[in-house]
Amino acid sequence: MIKHIFSDMDGTLLQSNCKISENNVKTIKDSQIPFTLVSARSPLEMIETIDSLDLREPQIAFNGGLIFQQTARGKKVLQESPISLDGIKQVLSVLKKEFPDVSCSLYDLDHWYIEKIDKGIEYEAQVCDFDPIIVDFVSLLKQADLKIFKIMLISFDAQEMKMLNEKLKQLNEADLNVTQSAENYLEITDHLAKKSRGVQYIQELESLAKEDLAAFGDGYNDLVMLEQVGTPIVMDNALPGVKDYAKFVTKDNDHDGLAYGIQTYLTTK
Repeated sequence: MIKHIFSDMDGTLLQSNCKISENNVKTIKDSQIPFTLVSARSPLEMIETIDSLDLREPQIAFNGGLIFQQTARGKKVLQESPISLDGIKQVLSVLKKEFPDVSCSLYDLDHWYIEKIDKGIEYEAQVCDFDPIIVDFVSLLKQADLKIFKIMLISFDAQEMKMLNEKLKQLNEADLNVTQSAENYLEITDHLAKKSRGVQYIQELESLAKEDLAAFGDGYNDLVMLEQVGTPIVMDNALPGVKDYAKFVTKDNDHDGLAYGIQTYLTTK
């Protein structure tokens, strides 16, 4: 019997319009199985979905860089792994010297920071429920209490994305986790920020076995999460190779694949 479900958001729980369907909401609630979002998103980008599902369990943001619980008094941080200042500076240096046209964003607990509006920012703003703050990154990073949890890079050039990915993964001494979460998105977090770590935190908190856990995903940053659970379920729209990690493959995210997966593989008698 499955006792906890973990789910990626974009490309999995959410439709292509970045909204959750009524069927997914109803099915998750009707299952009465504790449900945790495990996303590369910031908490602010998760709140609408958390409220729609009435989630009170711990939630996982920034690919595992932050575990938090939404309460009546706001966000309660349970565990956090911000990126080191040195790591952020190394990434920004690479971008400035070799990839000046790549769109770059920084995220702390409550804000989305950018230095300029470009094609990538305009693209991201279409699916965000809050606006970016335009700042000078050098000045921003001088703030003593600043905690940056994610650097998000956007490129619509496949070759540029490939080169960028390879270059940043060479920054081993910076203790960074570099993951391509979607075709145009590269996300950098602290090396401890992994979706599997967030799953493990909740697994230990609730004293659950691997067989008690199920997870839904579609991207490369979901692989460690899928390996962490007994029932990994992958969306039909998954990136190449991700289905190799599935116990079951469900419908795509625009046809309520998550609801279908719960009804077909998790709650049938």
